[in-house]
Amino acid sequence: MVRLIAFDLEGTLVKSISSWVELHKKFGTWEKGKEYAELFFAGEIDYVKWAELDASLWKGHTREEIMEWANSVEYMEGAKELIEFLKQNDFRIAILSSGLMCLAGRIARELGVDYVFANELIFDENGVVTGKVNPLVDFKSKGVILRELKEELKPELTVAVGDGYNDLSMFREADVSIAINPHEGVEGDHNVDSLWEVREIIKGLIE
Repeated sequence: MVRLIAFDLEGTLVKSISSWVELHKKFGTWEKGKEYAELFFAGEIDYVKWAELDASLWKGHTREEIMEWANSVEYMEGAKELIEFLKQNDFRIAILSSGLMCLAGRIARELGVDYVFANELIFDENGVVTGKVNPLVDFKSKGVILRELKEELKPELTVAVGDGYNDLSMFREADVSIAINPHEGVEGDHNVDSLWEVREIIKGLIE
């Protein structure tokens, strides 16, 4: 018996709004980053181009600088306890983030989750940002990734937890969707304020 749960990362499991925005602020590139975001949301560039433009602004910065930020990000209250509860109850756990693997990979390792998908900055052999990026998770593909995991695992129950517009595609693939402190216009089957509530809902589903 396998169950599957997919989490968004930022604003859901950790207290970070967007790794892209936070690195722009760290490196002083937010003005330019904001321009690129506006181009994307106006439909003038696609997600891949947007990710590349953002990453190009950080060329020459080091993995150490980026990990200094990634390692400073804190967990949401109840995150570790929720993951432990899920492991005890036959859930395979996936993190699907349109943020960056430097953060998603750290959280996945610490929590011991089964799958992690995020966008990867590309570093050279000296650990310096090349300005290139591998945009594995664009604004549409969380649903596609979740569907592929479902096909592979054939779970008896699939749950998705997130807070933003780009989580709606995985909400559609899940049997049960839970929106945590959702952005305006985002709704799940359940809308909650905390991960403790997420745990209670899941408890109700499996009992």
